[in-house]
Amino acid sequence: RYRNQPWAARIGLDNLTDDEWQSHLGALRPLPDNLSEALALRYHGHQFRHYNAGLGDGRGFLHAQLRDPVDGRLLDLGTKGSGRTPWSRTADGRLTLKGGVREALCTEMLEALGVYTSKTLSIIETGEELMRHDEPSPTRACVLVRLSHGHLRFGSFQRLFHLHEPEPLARLCVFAIECHFPELAKMAPGPERIESLFRAVCRRTAVLWASYFAAGFVHGVLNTDNMNITGESFDYGPYRFLPRYDPAFVAAYFDETGLYAFGRQQEAMLWNLQRLAEALSPLCPPERLNLCLSDFLPLSFRLCHQHFLRRLGVKPRDPVQDSVLCAHCLCFLDESKMSYDRFFFDWYGGLISQDRALRGPAAVHYRGDRFAALRSQLQTYSAAHPDRLADPYFQGLPCTLVIDEIESLWQAISERDDWSAFEGKVDAIRAMGRATGHAAADPETAPSPEPFRSIHDR
Repeated sequence: RYRNQPWAARIGLDNLTDDEWQSHLGALRPLPDNLSEALALRYHGHQFRHYNAGLGDGRGFLHAQLRDPVDGRLLDLGTKGSGRTPWSRTADGRLTLKGGVREALCTEMLEALGVYTSKTLSIIETGEELMRHDEPSPTRACVLVRLSHGHLRFGSFQRLFHLHEPEPLARLCVFAIECHFPELAKMAPGPERIESLFRAVCRRTAVLWASYFAAGFVHGVLNTDNMNITGESFDYGPYRFLPRYDPAFVAAYFDETGLYAFGRQQEAMLWNLQRLAEALSPLCPPERLNLCLSDFLPLSFRLCHQHFLRRLGVKPRDPVQDSVLCAHCLCFLDESKMSYDRFFFDWYGGLISQDRALRGPAAVHYRGDRFAALRSQLQTYSAAHPDRLADPYFQGLPCTLVIDEIESLWQAISERDDWSAFEGKVDAIRAMGRATGHAAADPETAPSPEPFRSIHDR
């Protein structure tokens, strides 16, 4: 139903025939010279701040590993909806086709908006009928394969801390450094290296929050088992993109207290980092880890301003002025209640887009005193990439992915098995990514990858 050809080309899997693709990524037969058996990973975690020691891969597993031929990073092929594992508890281990479609749309959109995210590589419908309490049933099923730079969750470290196993915890840290933070591998083992590992995780987490904020994205379930030490966003259930700026906007209907609301995601990530620091405390004095935590908020705010201005398409000036511009933008968005995506589309490049913005359907918002303060700030900024405004994307409509659009795309698939709107939306999202400089790897321009090869040479 979905085959991510740009990323398949990047990792050397684009030459698989349809039969081979379905064999390896649908029936999940092992890839040549790779893992001979699937690995369901065990972890713990805080779910809505309640500790759960019964977690693990309940409907997925690590299927294969390889190296990204472009940047050399470790890549995991992980499944979702592949059936029961020892950690499934009472669930069936399956994924609805709607869930697969939603995840593919989410990863495409986040990538196009510059968020460091897992990639949906493949969706294959299985023909099974699933019963679910939160959508009409029976409903269709699928197997999804996710491409990710590792699956080491905060909860993996929490588990070993909870079980009082410092030696396996130390080995896990060595593995994390060798595979995901090789720049730290030359440091001598000890507390200083653990502190450096944690500081790197804090920085990557700060980048993640900043990119979420600029994208107007609400993950929905930011539990510690859904946080990756690489700073890569993954595992999309009840996510939402903002229709308009609203710090109280929540994605999950069951998030009754707004714990993971749009405006509280920074707080949630900091709380999760505090739990990771707690888990690493047997290997490094807590006061050293707390110093890393003290840097998180100022760092994440600086990064947020950078990502916000990058999406707006203007050149940064200095930290103070950049923060002032961002504050003016948010005040305007809060007061006007206009579309979050439309604002960035209309004013991409700053005042260079003024004529285009004033011809658009949101022009009424850009007249009068309410916009005057923001305009005065924008006029001191220049376009970072003025040439991009010649792209056809900026002559049309902003690409959005609010919940009503997702439901409409699914309705066409569910009722008529019509995938044309879904495929058109993926094309539109990728066109936005190209226009704004966040395009996925293009098989025609990316470096030629080596043939698929295993990293398991031990």
